[in-house]
Amino acid sequence: MHCFEQRRERLRSLLKSAEVDALLVTRFTNVTYLTGFKGEDSYLLLTRHGEVLLSDPRFTVQLEEECPGIEREIRRPGSPIVGSVVRAVLALGLRTLAIEAGSMTVEVFQKLNSELAAVTIQPKSGLVEQLREIKDKDEIDEIRRAVEIAERAFSVVKASLRPDFTEKQVADALEAQIRAFGGDCCSFWPIVAVGPRAALPHARPGGNRIEQSSFVLIDWGARGPSLYLSDLTRLVVTRKPPSRLEKIYEIVLAAQRSAIDAIRPGAIMEDIDAAARRVITEAGYGRRFSHSLGHGIGLEVHEQPRLAVDQKRPLKAGMVVTVEPGVYLPEWGGIRIEDDVLVTKDGCEVLSRCPKEFAQCFIG
Repeated sequence: MHCFEQRRERLRSLLKSAEVDALLVTRFTNVTYLTGFKGEDSYLLLTRHGEVLLSDPRFTVQLEEECPGIEREIRRPGSPIVGSVVRAVLALGLRTLAIEAGSMTVEVFQKLNSELAAVTIQPKSGLVEQLREIKDKDEIDEIRRAVEIAERAFSVVKASLRPDFTEKQVADALEAQIRAFGGDCCSFWPIVAVGPRAALPHARPGGNRIEQSSFVLIDWGARGPSLYLSDLTRLVVTRKPPSRLEKIYEIVLAAQRSAIDAIRPGAIMEDIDAAARRVITEAGYGRRFSHSLGHGIGLEVHEQPRLAVDQKRPLKAGMVVTVEPGVYLPEWGGIRIEDDVLVTKDGCEVLSRCPKEFAQCFIG
């Protein structure tokens, strides 16, 4: 059975537990996860016994190539997709319909309620997302590929950095190299932050030049051909740095290693966060670690699960998470180290191989 069929079968089991006849999948990434379709503006209506993709003529050929064997309803140009949903639900005689509460707009929900008065519509959350938490072999392979593409791109860009490069030029170079190595694009707009701007965890690259500081923080990732993503962060040191930089870097690196050492099936998510946070707090920088430790990664750069103080669920084999502790000091700068980590049957595997010892951060 193909991986997409297996995913849909697992979702059908959840429909039975939820006591609904069908789920209308409207979130783009969830449609991709369940069918392999990479286009947009399309819904998947999945019942206990079958499924139908609701799309439009722009994607007729693409659907045939990417989703052979899945029933399709192609609406006329200009006709709203709500009409396709209504026709499909009525034709199938559905009595209860679950919808993705986090994806569907209020406007579409109200139209469906109006036109499907005899159907009980139930907003649901997380039905597909809970399946996506556990990556299958195909997904893990695609994430590995996205990690490899990102690392190869970074290696080229790091080796070619010049003092007069701006943050934006570095970000643009990463995008170009990711494409050159077979990726679709960056996972997100890269964070390239020179010196004091590294104190902003999500700094947007601008006109600051590499030569304005002794270090630059780079947070980047690649989207591979199958849409799976990677997410990495490294510090680059361009000249003799202040002694404080190495001290804080070693604290952050020790925190990351402590967390990675704690990752295994059954470990509680907030305990992994605590393992890193404890190291940083004991070093006196607890208040400067201002975000959660990590998040799931796959078709989206931020997805479930989360390694955070309020997450009391256990990790499971097949989850892929980022581990990214950081220390941020306003007007001085920030340090973050991030890797993508697979939870295995007996522990974990760090998927990224990009060097991260302090001595390996230097260029020139």
